[in-house]
Amino acid sequence: MRIIGLAAAAALGLLPMAALDPDQIPLVAGEHPGDEGIEQDPRVLVAEDFEVGDLEEVVDRWTEASNQSGALELANGSPDAAGDRCLRITATVGENTGGHLYQSLDEGVDEAYLRFYVRFPEEAGYVHHFVTLGGYHPPTRWPQGGAGERPAGDDRITVGIEPHGVGGSHPPPGIWSFYAYWHEMKASADGRYWGNTIRPLEPPPVPAGRWQCVEVGLKLNTVGPDGPRRDGRLRLWLDGDSVLDVSQGTPRGAWTGMGFEVRESGGDPFEGFSFRTTEDLKINFLWMMHYVTETALRRNGIEPPFDPVVVEFDSIVLATARVGPIVRVES
Repeated sequence: MRIIGLAAAAALGLLPMAALDPDQIPLVAGEHPGDEGIEQDPRVLVAEDFEVGDLEEVVDRWTEASNQSGALELANGSPDAAGDRCLRITATVGENTGGHLYQSLDEGVDEAYLRFYVRFPEEAGYVHHFVTLGGYHPPTRWPQGGAGERPAGDDRITVGIEPHGVGGSHPPPGIWSFYAYWHEMKASADGRYWGNTIRPLEPPPVPAGRWQCVEVGLKLNTVGPDGPRRDGRLRLWLDGDSVLDVSQGTPRGAWTGMGFEVRESGGDPFEGFSFRTTEDLKINFLWMMHYVTETALRRNGIEPPFDPVVVEFDSIVLATARVGPIVRVES
């Protein structure tokens, strides 16, 4: 796994390029067919394909991990992802809540792009929380709490890409949604601040039984002499196709403590993301999380006895430019 800082990127003249629209920059994966050597690309902050070492060595490459009751294991991969191995995480309610790998960056960035491959089994379950990208100020070497609390603007920004069952109205694993905490999020009906959900009006289902390439683009807002600007941006690509792009002016439905739905037209123009009030708050962590609770299962209509909820991850890349799906190499 590779981790570099901003100094190396700046020395190579990469920061101005990363500041451009990601659609104007060649995809990182496009310059590394089969992901060969992608970990050496100076735009890449984190790269993990689970091909080197045993589980202990894999865990040691990350800043922190949770492996309660042996939730983590290396498993056979798939031609749909690069290499022969992947990471399998099994959540067994009553024994554990799943597991995670957490990486803290030595130096934070203002814009980051995460690419990972994920597969749920045919008999999939529902999750509580999932893969999260964000920043803490000051940075920490372990994940922080904060559920039910609104960030102050200078301390925390988290954006999860999560499968949501929405009360069991979607078959497991659910539909893809963003689940975000930032200082302008709306309060829930109970007066507390639970992550605001952001998804398309017609949300994409999370497939079961096959690998899918998921990409998240998170650009933090700038902060000028007049204060925070609303030029943040949040994007989602699935299997290489853009399915969500949210920035100032994007049409949205009603925005409540439950979040909002993005529309192609109509509704109200989105005010824009002011994710932070100071540029000291950076994107400085990646949290590959598979968190499952009895609460999440019950609220989606699943009653005891609970089956284990399994997910597999592979070909994880975090970069300062959009990564893109793996470019296949003809054998």
